[in-house]
Amino acid sequence: MTTTIPSEVIWAAGCVPVDLNNIFITSDRRDDYIKKAERDGYPRNVCAWIKGIYGVLSELPDITTVVAVTQGDCSNTHALMETLQLKGIRTIPFAFPYNRDFDALAREIAMLAKELGTTVGAAEAIRGTLEPVRKRLDELDRMTWEGNRITGAENHLWLVSSSDFNSDYERFSSELGILLDTASKRTPFGESVRLGYIGVPPIIDDLYDAAEAYGARFVINEIQRQFSMPERGGGLVDQYLAYTYPYDVFHRLDYINRELARRSVHGIVHYVQSFCHRHIEDIVIRKKVKVPVLTIEGEAPGNVDERTKIRLQAFIEMLGRRVKKGMMH
Repeated sequence: MTTTIPSEVIWAAGCVPVDLNNIFITSDRRDDYIKKAERDGYPRNVCAWIKGIYGVLSELPDITTVVAVTQGDCSNTHALMETLQLKGIRTIPFAFPYNRDFDALAREIAMLAKELGTTVGAAEAIRGTLEPVRKRLDELDRMTWEGNRITGAENHLWLVSSSDFNSDYERFSSELGILLDTASKRTPFGESVRLGYIGVPPIIDDLYDAAEAYGARFVINEIQRQFSMPERGGGLVDQYLAYTYPYDVFHRLDYINRELARRSVHGIVHYVQSFCHRHIEDIVIRKKVKVPVLTIEGEAPGNVDERTKIRLQAFIEMLGRRVKKGMMH
């Protein structure tokens, strides 16, 4: 899968979901995957995530079918699908309706189930099976912003991995339980500046470590939290209508502003990926978010560059001064 989809359908079909983004970004060969795509003709000015997914699939023959999100994610996915078809890889399109229409999304989920040889009813049953691990992810998130015992990096890694539960939800749940037990015994963190992270997950590695080195901690990871399905009322269709990422930015902003207030966030880092159409949304976010915003851009895998470190440090120091003066709580 090229991004989060109703993975309950995949589990119900007896298949194993694999989020190709996570395979790409955690591989020690991720630079090779990008170069492979460019050797095959992908332009330099195409998002590194798309090239990484293409490169991963070139070397993982066990993955025979790709569910590609053609609406609600990357605008380059159509062309990615076509180049994968050239390689003989089966592709199944999945589209989140931009207008969040219930019936349209229900049809998409039903078509996905039919393509994979299962039913929506079976997927609903899996949704119930996944509820315990999703509740543990709820607790991980609560322990980040309220319990103050989970780091921003831990929050990011576990939530971003919930798109496919590392392809084994029982093992994922067990390992997450161990972390929660360990973290519950920690002394609560006491940083003075609380940050929010919004935007697609970062392609750079050490952003969270850099922020903590300057005395701040991320207490919300917006999109990663959405991958874990924080709002699950009703049925499968309701759950994926409440999922904010694939729809319009204003739907996302309702969630963002509500959570920034609830978590007492002092400022946000808006991460944008080079060559991504979502970069344009920064215009709206800067006007609608109610706390200071630092926009940073990443292009290729690696550590935070020195220029971005300086900007991040200055941003955190500015927020710290405002907190000390009582301008923020």
